[in-house]
Amino acid sequence: MRNDRVFAYGAAAGLAADLLLADPRRGHPVAAFGRAAASVEGVLWRDHRAWGALHAAVCAGGATAAAALAARAVRHRGALPVALTAASVWAVVGGTSLGREARAIGGALAAGDLDVARERLPHLCGRDPQALDGPGIARAVVESVAENTSDAVVGALVWGALGGVPGLVAFRAVNTLDAMVGHKSPRYRRFGWASARLDDVAGWPGARLTAALAAVAGGNPRGAVRAWRADAAKHPSPNAGPVEASFAGALGVRLGGTLSYGGRVEHRPVLNGGGRAVEVDDIERAVRLSRRVGVLTLAVCAGGRLAYGAIKRRRT
Repeated sequence: MRNDRVFAYGAAAGLAADLLLADPRRGHPVAAFGRAAASVEGVLWRDHRAWGALHAAVCAGGATAAAALAARAVRHRGALPVALTAASVWAVVGGTSLGREARAIGGALAAGDLDVARERLPHLCGRDPQALDGPGIARAVVESVAENTSDAVVGALVWGALGGVPGLVAFRAVNTLDAMVGHKSPRYRRFGWASARLDDVAGWPGARLTAALAAVAGGNPRGAVRAWRADAAKHPSPNAGPVEASFAGALGVRLGGTLSYGGRVEHRPVLNGGGRAVEVDDIERAVRLSRRVGVLTLAVCAGGRLAYGAIKRRRT
């Protein structure tokens, strides 16, 4: 079977599996990679950028090489390449679990149970839940849904379309390393620098596609594009900025502002300043927008891969 069809069929099957099954509660491949990366960190950690770069190369490079060997092993073996692609997509995307966690927090807020909402928030993002009231938690959830739509769905499919199974695995490995060591704590300020920069590069195309598709799929395309153009560059993250700004404009809400991570308070610029404050009902709207963006991403990536394959065949 041609490579373009392998990706198209496998990506569709993998995204359907995520929709039906979500993430496995035990034995998740990404969790296994995280444990392996933590073990490598225990050996290599030094308060130095070069050692952090070595850590990123060993972990991400090892995972990508293993994926490439697996893809090579099943090549020309009937439906096995499609099955491997589907399994890889299911393993690396997390749109359904993202939506479930967001809805669970939204349900707790709607029921007035702030303690449960605070308890569940760390499952979704790294904010300090005790520092947030109900509206603050709702805003954090919407921002996390926006950012993770890019990280947990769109970016993976983009790199899968570009690089097949190795591209899928490489993106998730890099993204996972950034979550583990890419933050600016005293331990990881230098050691995690390479992982954070690598994640910025890997996430760049997916973030822009997410922002564009949010504008298409949201209820206010002009507002999404306007917020993206006006406010994205103000965000400290080159990739979260476009995504959160576009979601804010599409939903008509105001994101950004003061937040707290690990006891550290940050004052971020407001995104879509003309929008209203986030309400609990906006969590459901954000989840639905995220799902529409995921479906459109599959269409764009699979369609693009098929079109590229057709063009390539005509030239040969």
